[in-house]
Order: sequence, then C-alpha cells, then structure tokens
Amino acid sequence: MAGGLAALLDDVAAITRAASASLDDVTAMAGRTSMKAAGVVVDDAAVTPQYVQGVNPSRELPMIWRIAKGSLVNKLVIILPLALLLSAFAPWALTPILMLGGSYLCFEGAEKIWHSIHKRIKGEGHSTHPKSQESPQSEDQLVKGAITTDLILSAEIMVISLNEVADQTVWMQAGVLIVVGIGITALVYGVVGMLVKMDDVGLALSKRDSSGVKAFGRGLVKAMPIVLQVISVVGVFAMLWVGGHIMVVGTEELGWELPYHLVHGLEEWAHNLGGSVLGWFGNTLGSLIFGLIWGALIVSVVSLVKGLTPKRTAV
Repeated sequence: MAGGLAALLDDVAAITRAASASLDDVTAMAGRTSMKAAGVVVDDAAVTPQYVQGVNPSRELPMIWRIAKGSLVNKLVIILPLALLLSAFAPWALTPILMLGGSYLCFEGAEKIWHSIHKRIKGEGHSTHPKSQESPQSEDQLVKGAITTDLILSAEIMVISLNEVADQTVWMQAGVLIVVGIGITALVYGVVGMLVKMDDVGLALSKRDSSGVKAFGRGLVKAMPIVLQVISVVGVFAMLWVGGHIMVVGTEELGWELPYHLVHGLEEWAHNLGGSVLGWFGNTLGSLIFGLIWGALIVSVVSLVKGLTPKRTAV
C-alpha cells in the first residue's frame, strides 16, 4: 500500500514537472512571438489614445476599460478559434493572410505619411474637431470604432504569433496565443491608460506647494502632447517596418525572391560593417523601405479608384 502511494506521488510529481515545463515553454514562446508583433503593438498603443481625446476626463479610463474588454473578445473569442482552425486545416492560408495584413499595415503607414506631407504643403494645421459630445450614444460609437480598429490589429498580432509556433501542437499553439492575447492586451491598454491620465497627474502636481513639484507637474503637462506625437510617429514607422518585413518574407515564400535578396543583402552588408546590431538595423531599414514602396503603390491604386468612382449627388 505504501509502495503504491509512493508510486502515485511520483507520478503526480512527474505530471507536475511536465506541466510546469510546458507552462515555461508556453511563456517563453509567447515572449518570442510577442517580439515579432512589436510593431503592431506600438501602433495599437499609438492609435487608441485618439479615441478618448476630447471626452470628459472622468470617462477616459472607463472607455479604455471597455475597449480593452472588446480587444480581449476580439483576440480570444473571435480570432483565436479561427486561427487554430486555419492552422489545422488550411496552414497554406497563413502566409496569404499575413500578407493581406502586411499590405494593410503598409497602406496605413504610407497613407499617414502622405496625409502629413499633404497637410504641410497646403499649410493646414492639426484637426481640432471634438471626438465626443460626451453623450452615451457618442461614447458607444467611439468605443465601437476603437474595437473595430483593434480587431484588425489584433488579427495581425495573433496571426503573426501563430505563424511563429505553426510547427507546435494545437494545444501549445492555443496556450501561446492565449498568453500573447492576454499579455499584449494588458500591456497596450495599461500603457494607454497611463498615457491619457499623465496630463491629469501633471495638473495635480502643478497645484502642490513645493516649487519643484509644481515645475515637474507643469513640465509633464507640456510634455504629454509631444510624447503622444512621438508615439504616433514611431507607430507609423513600426507599421511600415513590420508590414514590409511580412511582405518581404511572404513574397519570397510565394516565389518572388528579389525583395528578400535585396533586404538580406543590405543586412549582410551592414553586418559586415558593424556586427549583428548594425545588421539588424540594415534588415529593419530594408523592410521599412520596401513597406513604404508597397504602401505607396496601394495608396496610389486606392486614390485612382476613388478618382474614377463617380460621386453620388444628394437628392
């Protein structure tokens, strides 16, 4: 009896060690796959604050919480099952889907750059239209719009992550995607919540008695618009880099090897000049340039189609 109990305890311990190792593997893989989606994550964090600009400060965090819950539903309820089904029954579709998402990222990045240049040429300032009338209906519309945008970005994050663990078992894939989905959502919307409330923190500090604290608070209030602008710019370049890299790898897998060889050649040249770090910058720059070119082509086609489409006149 004692021997049987000891054997049972040994089995339980072995199962526990195996489960612990599997959990460590899932966490490690989730960390690696999350790095691959870094550009989309930066863009997600850069886009979301725009949806709460102009609303009542007391509603900023509740709105972000609603968007975060919608993002989790997007990732875990909608995208995760579809991604696993694709991986199991149509793995060949992952590369084309990734390339569609990569094309969207390139298009968004190129379009933002074009609009910025166009505004500078025409001498237009930044838009100051209010984002919300602070009614429940308008808040619902803003949240719905943010969740819709998040669906596209979340799909790209999850498919990129799935592509990195496509050779694993379905349970390992599911575990990695769940960890990635929850972790990235918490990271993105935690950072967004901090960003949108930093000016309130600065305003509160500027009312303190200490002159040093007051100065820091005023500096924080002045700095936040600049910080948000920098994040927005970084998000644009991150979109072009990630989207371009997806397209370079995807076109090579589908048989058009020229972009991959050009980017890889730039990476090797930079690596020979300054080592692995400079080589990484060479690859990133090459992917970004290709992403910008690809995105500019899509922007041109979309603009041409819009120009050829007859405008409807109001009746």
